[in-house]
Amino acid sequence: MSVVVIIPARYGSSRLPAKALADIGGKPMVVRVFERARSARGVGRVVVATDDRNIQRAVEHAGGEAVMTATDHPSGTDRIAEVARGLDVDVVVNVQGDLPFLDPGYVEAAVDALDVAPEGARPAPMSTLATPLLEQEVDRSQVVKVVCDRHGRALYFSRSRIPWGGGDGLRHIGLYAYRRDFLLELAEMEPTQLEKAERLEQLRVLENGHQIQVARVVARDSMIEVDTPEDLRRVRQWLTVGRESAVRERDG
Repeated sequence: MSVVVIIPARYGSSRLPAKALADIGGKPMVVRVFERARSARGVGRVVVATDDRNIQRAVEHAGGEAVMTATDHPSGTDRIAEVARGLDVDVVVNVQGDLPFLDPGYVEAAVDALDVAPEGARPAPMSTLATPLLEQEVDRSQVVKVVCDRHGRALYFSRSRIPWGGGDGLRHIGLYAYRRDFLLELAEMEPTQLEKAERLEQLRVLENGHQIQVARVVARDSMIEVDTPEDLRRVRQWLTVGRESAVRERDG
């Protein structure tokens, strides 16, 4: 099975403009994401899909591959679909360009989930990740929740508490793996009512009768999604703390 990781990285961002190029320990953030994704087992190729020449140059200067895409894509899914149309590949993994400390194992888990299916059923055409929800995250709208059936397939995603009484919800991690043909089909679907109400694109899949396999992974404190200047400060601090810990361990 051939696998490509595509990292959508646009220049514009309402809360943190040009965040893909934000310096983190001497490297642009998008380069850090690229390097981490490239470390995942089974990945044959990693491509950054961007609408900005500066991002393209930064990636290529670091030895990576970047492809220019249209500037008017409404979502990252549309951006990676543009690139996927020109690739002969079985699986496409969508890794967000704002995860500078991406765990490569997350990519592997999402790909492996595409082969999971209940007895007698076909594997889902798409997979994603989730981890146990912390109590302080239950009522935060920034934290997306997901509930699954007994076979690990998504029943619903929401920014609100689910189920209503709490207890069984999971925190969704926005990394996706798709069968290439399904990704191209998804990009042609019209936005749906629940998708627009929750502002969650993955609901388009469920509303159209398709399934999403959810792989459970161990949460990583370093998996900080950079959306704001405060997030950027946190990842820079995390990198400094990590280096200091390595020095202490080396020096005994």
